[in-house]
Parts: sequence; C-alpha cells; structure tokens
Amino acid sequence: MTDLESAVAGLKEGYSVCLCRKGETFGRTGRGIAPLIELYDSGENFDSFSAADLIVGKAAAMIFKKLGVSAVYGEVMSEKGKALLEQSGIEASFGTLTENIINRDGTDICPMEKTVAEIENADEGIKKLKEKLAQLRKQ
Repeated sequence: MTDLESAVAGLKEGYSVCLCRKGETFGRTGRGIAPLIELYDSGENFDSFSAADLIVGKAAAMIFKKLGVSAVYGEVMSEKGKALLEQSGIEASFGTLTENIINRDGTDICPMEKTVAEIENADEGIKKLKEKLAQLRKQ
C-alpha cells in the first residue's frame, strides 16, 4: 500500500485528515479546517508525507503546502485547491472536484475559503485562517 493509499484508508477509519509516510501515521478528527491546523501547530516534520482530507479547498491547500507534503487526496477538492497544490509541486487527487467549497448550511462559500480568496502567501493565509477560526469559535 502506498503512503497516499494509507492516508485515504485513514479517512475510511474515521479520521478527518490523515498524513502517512513509510508506516508512520498522524490523524485527526474534527470539523472543518481545525484538525489540519492542529497538525500544522504540532511542530511535527511532515516533509514528503502523503495526506488525505475530507475537504480540500484553497485554505487547506495552503496548509498542506507549508507542511511540505508530497501528495494530497481530497474526498472533495475545489478547483482553486487543486491548482494551488499543483503549482506547489504537490500531487493532487480527489473523489469529487468542485468549483467552490460551500459552507455547512449550503448557502454560501465556506468562510475559510473567503478568508484566503485574495491571499497568495501561505504564511499570511494561515495567520488569517487562525484568526478566523478563533473568531468563529467565539460565536
């Protein structure tokens, strides 16, 4: 089984996001982008890991880029997320490709995607995502 296949299997086992490399697995559960932020904040070295996530938009792609992963599978992936991954030299695959990631209510674009829509720098994007996540948690 490849690292990417192992990461995808992690989703089937209940993880929201799963990173694998040579038998080493890091997985998190939770909603939205929070589990991926937890992995980013963990301080672990994820260079050359393969990753699988339930939803990969531009926001998640920025984080995966900073983590240094080599491949990402998104059960649902946006066109902007796919483009950012590929521009960063990261292999991108998906179950469903969509124009936009939609919010949980299905009424608008995901707030995390709106947060990074006009941002190209991943460091700046992650800073803004953390601010937005903190703001949403207070509501």
